[in-house]
Amino acid sequence: MAVEVIMPQMGESIFEGTVTKWLKKPGDKIERDEPLFEISTDKVDAEIPAPAAGVLTEIKVAEGQTVPIQTVVAVIDTAQGAAVIPVASAEAKKAATQPAKAANPAASTPAPVRPPAAAESADVEGEERSSPLVRRMAREHNVDLKGIKGTGAGGRISKKDIQAAIDGRAARGPAPAASEAMATEQSAPPAAIPRERIYFGRYEVQPMSIMRQRIAEHMTFSKRVSPHVYSIDEADMTRIVQLRADAGGEFTRRHETKLTFMPFFVRACVEALRAFPIVNASVDGANLVLHGEINIGIAVALDAGLIVPVLKNAEEKGFLGVQRAINDLAERARGKKLKPEEVHESTFSITNPGVFGGLMGLPIINQPNVAILAIGAIQKRPVVVDDEIAIRSMAYLTLSYDHRAVDGVTGHKFLAQIKRHLEGWSEELL
Repeated sequence: MAVEVIMPQMGESIFEGTVTKWLKKPGDKIERDEPLFEISTDKVDAEIPAPAAGVLTEIKVAEGQTVPIQTVVAVIDTAQGAAVIPVASAEAKKAATQPAKAANPAASTPAPVRPPAAAESADVEGEERSSPLVRRMAREHNVDLKGIKGTGAGGRISKKDIQAAIDGRAARGPAPAASEAMATEQSAPPAAIPRERIYFGRYEVQPMSIMRQRIAEHMTFSKRVSPHVYSIDEADMTRIVQLRADAGGEFTRRHETKLTFMPFFVRACVEALRAFPIVNASVDGANLVLHGEINIGIAVALDAGLIVPVLKNAEEKGFLGVQRAINDLAERARGKKLKPEEVHESTFSITNPGVFGGLMGLPIINQPNVAILAIGAIQKRPVVVDDEIAIRSMAYLTLSYDHRAVDGVTGHKFLAQIKRHLEGWSEELL
């Protein structure tokens, strides 16, 4: 019998996904819960396991294609009886182990999935018929979704529909804005460079991956909405380098987790965010949203790009808890095992170009945060200590922050707080 593989819903606010890679091909045998394909959504990239053991007989959705949740993407031939199983769902897996109930044929057809209550109460009709990605693109390009006819399932507005609207408006010229200030804030990006200035000589065209496209969208949006300001300081890491060298082996043996430099910086940032809560905020129009929790996004480099898993409630964790959580998030990020809720709701972010030898970085703010810290490489350098030249392990710290919320004096004081905490480290590691 046939088991239909369904595009899963990877979070309450996600209504579509893109198949980025098939890990099996038609005719391949597959075990239940063995990775079958990879998807990309607005929130996370993930491997999706097979809902049953058998032979993959058909792939219905090609790589690179975006489809609504509950769409049948593949078929597995199995002797266990026909079923429609939403993969990556604990509830569905539980139901799959229970005896099938007699029902009419229509019972095997998935019921239409409605957006959550927040979407149902939306003031704009278009928001009820679109995904978060579509709504974000509409905001970025100042497009009214009410004027777009959706071609997706149930009249939903797809990415293709919003892109066509954006391209069509660009050809007609920008629509008049309600005010000059609004036009400045929400105007579309400049027209693309003429193609003849791009395609010349010998070249090869490589389409951007789905992740690369998402990164491009997010970074362009961030630079457009947030006036970036940068403050740079350097911290003497000699004491911490020595502590890690002395305690690293015992720490790993005792706690079965590797000791890295990142928890030192996270703990320092937590104290600084407590002292300067304005840096742990978001901007909503003319309002500042001061967050009660400290959720730190930590950038993790992947082969295809960058992802920022979030260490939730970092202010409640001790050093060991922070280290365990960091290692777990990084490992699952590289293995595409993150859950959608683990890559959003950050209130501050950290990126570490120093791990690749970068002396310093000027990172783009991870929206909707108002600041991000870049950690440069920890290097031995000659510095003046008590009027004498000494060799110390130094690291540059760069804070990128949104000038709408954070002024220069606050930015420099925030960095100074981090520097003091690192240089005067007193927390026990073991």
